[in-house]
Amino acid sequence: MKLRVLGCSGGIGGQHLRTTSLLVDHDILIDAGTGVADLSIAELAAIDHVFLTHCHLDHIAALPLLIDTVADRREKPLTVYASAAVLTVLKKHIFNWSIWPDFTEIPNAEHPVMRFQSIALAETLSIDGRRITALPVEHTVPAVGYCLDSGAGSLVFSGDTGICPAFWQAVNRIENLKYLLIECAFSNREEGLARLSQHLCPSLLAAELQSLARACEIHITHLKPGQIELTMTEIETGLADYRPRMLQNNQVFEF
Repeated sequence: MKLRVLGCSGGIGGQHLRTTSLLVDHDILIDAGTGVADLSIAELAAIDHVFLTHCHLDHIAALPLLIDTVADRREKPLTVYASAAVLTVLKKHIFNWSIWPDFTEIPNAEHPVMRFQSIALAETLSIDGRRITALPVEHTVPAVGYCLDSGAGSLVFSGDTGICPAFWQAVNRIENLKYLLIECAFSNREEGLARLSQHLCPSLLAAELQSLARACEIHITHLKPGQIELTMTEIETGLADYRPRMLQNNQVFEF
């Protein structure tokens, strides 16, 4: 499996900050933040599966425009996977004919250009031999992380999470883990806000990583614009033993 980072920022601003979106091979998208907009129309049309971690705008912003752009190019529905709670939010608040057309009914309900499929916590879906498992996380809205397993190796993406022992228990059961993409949204000066919004800051991440029992490369995602340098300095100082790296746009992982 090959994963390309389309966006990994906690916000926008300038030419290089794109919100969360990860392209797996050519046909699977993990979250649909603003980074999706950098793909060509042909690349957008090749995406058959979208897995959402949760329904916050920075993770779904490009989904309505994506499906609208490729609707006339698709011969089969684009499938959007998420928890039942997230799919309910999408139906009620996004694809509701007021904010955006309901593409699960276009051109008709029997042959739509988009379909929803729920994925339960700990459930594993297999797509052409690639296994994708929903992992537990803690956030202010229903959310999951994902483990992507090629058979030869695995990559874990936390999505948005705060303190979550169950996440680390799940990660520690992954014997072929190679990469961990973990969020750290705030600097230590905003630890209170991190706790309130169920995100991580370097001090909280350091405490969480004590539960990690697997050797793997660690990459930091979801850094807030304006705090990137400060947060990474705190991470590099407080978590030096883990040799964490900042996730970068267009970075590619093979596993």
